[in-house]
Amino acid sequence: MKIVIAGAGNVGTHLAKLLSGENQDITLLDDSEDRLSQMGSSFDLLTIQESPVSIMGLKEAGAGSADLFVAVTPDESRNIVACQLAHSLGAKKTLARVDNYEYLQARNMELFQKTGIDSLIYPEMLAARDIVAGMKVSWIRQWWEFAGGALVMMGVKIREGAEILNRPLNSLGPDQPFHIVAIMREENTIIPNGNDSILAGDLVYFMTMKKHIAHIRRIAGKQELPDIRDVIIMGGSRIAVRAAQLVPDYINLKIIESDLARCHRLTELVDSRVMIINGDGRDPSLLQSEGISHTEAFVALTDNSETNILACLAAKRFGVTKTIAEVENIDYINMAERLDIGTVINKKKIAASHIYQMMLDADVTNVKCLTFANADVAEFNVMEGARITRYPIKDISLPKGVTIGGLIRNGEAILVTGTTQIQSGDHVVVFCLEGMIKTIERYFN
Repeated sequence: MKIVIAGAGNVGTHLAKLLSGENQDITLLDDSEDRLSQMGSSFDLLTIQESPVSIMGLKEAGAGSADLFVAVTPDESRNIVACQLAHSLGAKKTLARVDNYEYLQARNMELFQKTGIDSLIYPEMLAARDIVAGMKVSWIRQWWEFAGGALVMMGVKIREGAEILNRPLNSLGPDQPFHIVAIMREENTIIPNGNDSILAGDLVYFMTMKKHIAHIRRIAGKQELPDIRDVIIMGGSRIAVRAAQLVPDYINLKIIESDLARCHRLTELVDSRVMIINGDGRDPSLLQSEGISHTEAFVALTDNSETNILACLAAKRFGVTKTIAEVENIDYINMAERLDIGTVINKKKIAASHIYQMMLDADVTNVKCLTFANADVAEFNVMEGARITRYPIKDISLPKGVTIGGLIRNGEAILVTGTTQIQSGDHVVVFCLEGMIKTIERYFN
């Protein structure tokens, strides 16, 4: 597949690195020699130093013959123009990164599609949604919903004392109302089988239905943790603004921002019920005066990964149950997990998952990466005559490192077993080790 990526910023370079390892034909286009040089020579891709809105540069990058053209520069206007030009030159699919939520509204998408832009992505909004989802539940590291919430996936850190520890999964019984789809143990990702056991310290990903969440909370030993009512966000970034706009009414929210001018701007951007505080969110005396010891969740959203990690560690020392850190440095994510930070948000990974979805030939509704684990989850819509429908799951011979978490049939969620027969029209949630989605999509075409 020929893919042209315009913009060698954080999202563009991460996407290029990710895709270059999958034998894709990748060209990275940017007008900055410094940004392109940071890619080095260790990745299998072509770099071209030209403006993403230069017709000559687009032609040199091969945009006209691209299967997918992605514009992810920091400037949404350049991204829109670049996609329109690439479409006019012959690109099959185009995607533009934007910063304006109005553009994402359904009534406006048709306007962009008419001008040759197939999809829009707003990484800060995607990150804000994940933050708010994680903010709602104190004992869950990651929370994702599929098919409108018919199925949910939860990442839960298992501590000493949990009743599911040190038992083979097949000894838990066949009628458990969940499916354990992945286990992150230290830096190893396990797609488990019945002989695997959960150990203290594992990050375990459960697939279940909402009505069974209380059961999982009990067996995971999380009943004593408080529900979240009071939240402090450090850093008044765009992600913070979007998160504040999405937070449910029952949560009391404070945003601490060190820049006074930004504080004034925040008062215009968020609801009046959100308290804006001018100060340093790392200052212990300020945190104490703002009630950190009675706060259930602390979210660090500055533009510095190290600051966010350290701030969350400090919040935990004050007794905060739930901490969420934006960590944009990929190399720091595993460190954050070892330090037991809690939930980690990385908008590069979030954006890359969304873009990856457009590369697939199968009908895929969602693709998400598990931030800590080297694994992906995808929601496939099963086509008529697809290979996955020919036999029960146990007889399909799925590749090693792949498991099916559940499916939705006629609006009803079903947790699958080896005897489950998938049917055309089903929505199937599949977990796999990182980089395997292209391998398994042939089962669903």
